Amino acid sequence: MPTPMPLSNSSHARLSRRHWLMQSAALGLSPGALWAQSNATPPLSIGVLKIVSHAALDADEKGFEAGLTSAGFREGVNVSYLRRNANGDMAVAEAMAKELVAAKVNLIHAIATPTAQAAMRTGSRVPLVFSSVTDPVGAGLVPPGSAPGQKTGTHVTGVSDLWPVRLQMETYARAVPQAKVWGTIYNPQEVNSIAHIQSMREAAKDLGLTLLEVKVTRSEDVGAAAASLVGKAQAITITSDNTTVANLAAIARVCNQHKMALFAGDIDSVARGAVMAYGLDYYLVGYSAGKKAALVLKGIKPGDVPWGPVEKFSLVVNLKAAKAQGVTLPPELLARADKVID
Repeated sequence: MPTPMPLSNSSHARLSRRHWLMQSAALGLSPGALWAQSNATPPLSIGVLKIVSHAALDADEKGFEAGLTSAGFREGVNVSYLRRNANGDMAVAEAMAKELVAAKVNLIHAIATPTAQAAMRTGSRVPLVFSSVTDPVGAGLVPPGSAPGQKTGTHVTGVSDLWPVRLQMETYARAVPQAKVWGTIYNPQEVNSIAHIQSMREAAKDLGLTLLEVKVTRSEDVGAAAASLVGKAQAITITSDNTTVANLAAIARVCNQHKMALFAGDIDSVARGAVMAYGLDYYLVGYSAGKKAALVLKGIKPGDVPWGPVEKFSLVVNLKAAKAQGVTLPPELLARADKVID
């Protein structure tokens, strides 16, 4: 067998260049960027702390990672994630927040108010980016008096998800004008829920409606709470409450059985059994938070990245749920809908 001829330096260079081009094309990176990453320090570590898994918060988590990817931070290339889910247990959330700090993550993404507060209570100065937090001031995440669009000057920034409660109540009341008594279910231990409930009370009063409030502290009590409203309320509207939203299916079953209209505040809950929601796309909430996190990872201090809300709202309608709950939607509302689920 003939001895192969040794490659010249120029041949080595051509093969090496071809290798880098093939790798960079596969990853969607420029050859220069790939070379830099191959010789870089280990990937930056991001701790993700979520209070519970439900459609809205799951969409937030996906949006956050997409926002980072769009800014050049790819999992397995230059960032890694430590994902933690407290499954609705605050004691677990506190322990997980401490675990992430002990792991020396470069940044914490806290999804929802309880987990953001847990991260704050560690006393750590690890950069914190919150999302899906209704009232960052009331939750103690940003300084008192801080307004959306302002810099905090601290180690915290993020995205709030304050709902347009008054507009929601007005829209839902037009969908079922015969409903004069409305019910709602929430966990009073969630600061985010308290803020929304106060706005719901004011909106109901202004609209001449009666609001019946049922409190729960455990996920397993949500279905019974919905059943307690049967015969008392003609419709149920759900606020930004993680305990309740995570168990929306239990409420929907009661509403379907007793022909009681169910309305949500986040559009991700519509497919799970609500007639309608005029609210936020939580994927965009997370995406916006991811873009803020990218700035921090690039060296900007969190306190120099203004916090603020996502202000794009959508109207989503579920015709199947409307039929199951005995609701005939006015044509003008259907015409306004951004999305209709058959």
